[in-house]
Amino acid sequence: MGLLESDSQQWFALQVRTRWESSTAVLLSGKGYETFLPTYKVRKRWKGKVREIDSALFPGYVFCNFNAQKRLPVLITPGVISVVGQGRIPQPVDEREIEGIQKIVTSGFRAEPWPFLEIGQKVRIEQDVLQGLEGILINFKGNQRIVVSVSLLRRSVALEIDRECVRPIGPIRVGERDAIGTHPLLQRVIA
Repeated sequence: MGLLESDSQQWFALQVRTRWESSTAVLLSGKGYETFLPTYKVRKRWKGKVREIDSALFPGYVFCNFNAQKRLPVLITPGVISVVGQGRIPQPVDEREIEGIQKIVTSGFRAEPWPFLEIGQKVRIEQDVLQGLEGILINFKGNQRIVVSVSLLRRSVALEIDRECVRPIGPIRVGERDAIGTHPLLQRVIA
């Protein structure tokens, strides 16, 4: 059974107009759709003062739970450009990736956007509110972080963590170890 033959609701990433993430999420929620707009706090200077504002973790995207066969009401919502997919076929976001981002947002830990990474050590957090969260462990500016990715968007989120609370899932493969050695940001990936 193909995606378009399915009658179930799944999470999809919607590409939206720049700085329309919040408005589009509100409009979709008003239509009865379950939406998810992960945000983080960022300090911005405005009129001579520094203010802390919410900013989208995935600028230009809103997550929405709907049936792909019945996507027209989603597509005609102001701000929506398209449903992310392969050509004209919408591709759902992996449920575990959505759950991971939801855990990060509700954890209270400081998170921020991060470049998408395909290499490095996969780890799982074994303690606290983030237990079970999986990602790639890196060392950046002397702090350990776990990078959780949304493959479909090719975007990631980094979360500062305590190195003692993670356990490795699997080893770094040989080709990945070589790529880490040549990439300046990833030379310090913790194995």
